[in-house]
Amino acid sequence: MKAVLTVALVGLVVLGRPSAAGAHTTSTGLATITVTGATVTYRLTILLGELPVEAAQMLASAADGDQASVERAGLELRRRVTIRSSGAPCLPGRALIQGSRLGDGRVTLESTIQCPAPPIRLGIRDDWFDVLGEHYRTIARIETPGGVREAVFLPDAREATVELGRSESRPGTGFFRLGVEHILTGYDHLLFLVALLLRGGRLVSVLKIITAFTVAHSVTLALAVFGLVTIPDRIVEPVIAASIVWVALENLLLRSAPSQRWLVSFLFGLVHGFGFASAIDTLALPRARLALALLGFNLGVEAGQGIVVVFLLPLLLWMRHSMWEPWMMRVASLAVALVGTAWLVQRLFFGWS
Repeated sequence: MKAVLTVALVGLVVLGRPSAAGAHTTSTGLATITVTGATVTYRLTILLGELPVEAAQMLASAADGDQASVERAGLELRRRVTIRSSGAPCLPGRALIQGSRLGDGRVTLESTIQCPAPPIRLGIRDDWFDVLGEHYRTIARIETPGGVREAVFLPDAREATVELGRSESRPGTGFFRLGVEHILTGYDHLLFLVALLLRGGRLVSVLKIITAFTVAHSVTLALAVFGLVTIPDRIVEPVIAASIVWVALENLLLRSAPSQRWLVSFLFGLVHGFGFASAIDTLALPRARLALALLGFNLGVEAGQGIVVVFLLPLLLWMRHSMWEPWMMRVASLAVALVGTAWLVQRLFFGWS
């Protein structure tokens, strides 16, 4: 039993092992789809550091002007993005591939698509997952004569339909699902939560920790997405890694559970909120639409966090009354500290993406 419990606890930590892609397995592309008469302009920006190696190399070579890579990237663009106007297929035109002049590893793909007539109902299908991996997703800003809409494309939700003559007042379920996915695949956020709960104390203390973390990251998520506070990722990501190390070392060095751990949870939760914001803060939606997208995303984050807590809480509460609790806590905290330190070094000296 002792060995089984150790494997279960350390297994949670192993999920957070450092990788070339950083602490998130997901990658996000930001698409802008503009409808002007019968012409649809599709523009997708993606970060090469988040992509599988083969796809990243192909797109990097295309951005550098390699002709074979340019042709392949253009072919993939025409194959993976399908636009229909009121049910009739639209014809993709020439593809353009450009690298960022800022040297930040971003590549933009653009295509001008011609429809038979100005669309009344616009159908969009995104199949980039077949090239960019199952953990890829596209967040799209759709600009139409009637206003701006948004859509989220996931591996099992690849199609969206926009009625150009009808206003939409409520967000779809895409941002909620995006929030759930973001927390469940955000191993650094999960590892921080695990480290907090390992020495969380009694049930009341655990609830205070969870509540403080939720309130804190909700506040900074909103501030960041609405552009009221901006902190560069090169600062946010190392501090998130440092928060994991801090809490893990508290677990190892303090003789008893810190009485003010909820305060630590709140302070570092503020930083984690800026990390969550990176998933949607570049969407540039009108404020009313952005508020609805933010609400759906935040509810998804809370749902994903709730799933993790429901899974962990019975085990942690049982462990409090186990004779092996000090030993298991120290093993798990040491593993968390090592992973957090590896992330911290990676993000400080080798980039975080």
